[in-house]
Amino acid sequence: MTRTFSHSISGSFLALTGTALILGGCASFTYKDLPVSKDSANAGSGNTVTFKGSPVKLEGTAIKVGDTLHDAKLATGDLKLVNLTEGKSKVRIISIVPSLDTKVCEQQTHYLSEKNRGLDHDVQLITVSVDTPFAQKRFAEEAKIHNVTFLSDYRSGDFGRAHGLLVTDLHVLARTVIVVDKENVIRYLQVVPELASMPDMDAAFNAARKVAGLQLPLPPMGQMGGFTYRRPPFRRPSCASGWPSSRKSAWLAAPASTPGRFPARRSRTPSTICTASSNARFPTFPTP
Repeated sequence: MTRTFSHSISGSFLALTGTALILGGCASFTYKDLPVSKDSANAGSGNTVTFKGSPVKLEGTAIKVGDTLHDAKLATGDLKLVNLTEGKSKVRIISIVPSLDTKVCEQQTHYLSEKNRGLDHDVQLITVSVDTPFAQKRFAEEAKIHNVTFLSDYRSGDFGRAHGLLVTDLHVLARTVIVVDKENVIRYLQVVPELASMPDMDAAFNAARKVAGLQLPLPPMGQMGGFTYRRPPFRRPSCASGWPSSRKSAWLAAPASTPGRFPARRSRTPSTICTASSNARFPTFPTP
């Protein structure tokens, strides 16, 4: 009896422990309320960005919208060297972060991977940093990110210098988002003025969609980014099923210009609509 009870407790404990481990391993990333910059600094030698308010210098050849990507070698996870100018198959978003070991870079990379709303099916997503390829691979595995290509500029900062994005005082890359078309022409560029701020990733996503000829998705219902939209201005009241089929068919067949088809805004409840005068040719509807 005692032995059976002991085994039962042990089995329950192991089951609970296993469940906790599974749930812990599947835990999703928690987004923090970080500042998002809408502005852009200038790349290239002679320009600066700030790090926690203190200016730091940029080094290298300046780039701007309309320029072509410059030649520079980056390392893959298996230490092979690649050049981004050699790929012309897809529109690409190049998300450049100082270091994946910081909370802002971590969130920027998760946002690129998880918040692109299906864009990764048509656009290649790339993250570039000075972290070693081994550190990038470990980050991707722990974060369970599989739709982003990680490339490293750890060797000597060649990519940073080639595009005017190397922060020499810190030996990191300036936080930047670049959208290039299939011909490697830069079509969108944001050099974040403050290294500790997030870039406007949604603006980069929209720019990539336009370059790729994809339809822009509607934002979630309500307000997002200062834009508010309403539901379609027609909703059938709950009493619609009670109309005679002839009146219902006549209303549906009437052109939009028919008086009463889409009435002006008025404060009427569904009950008053259902009890409207039977002399009305068509039922009226309130706009939401």
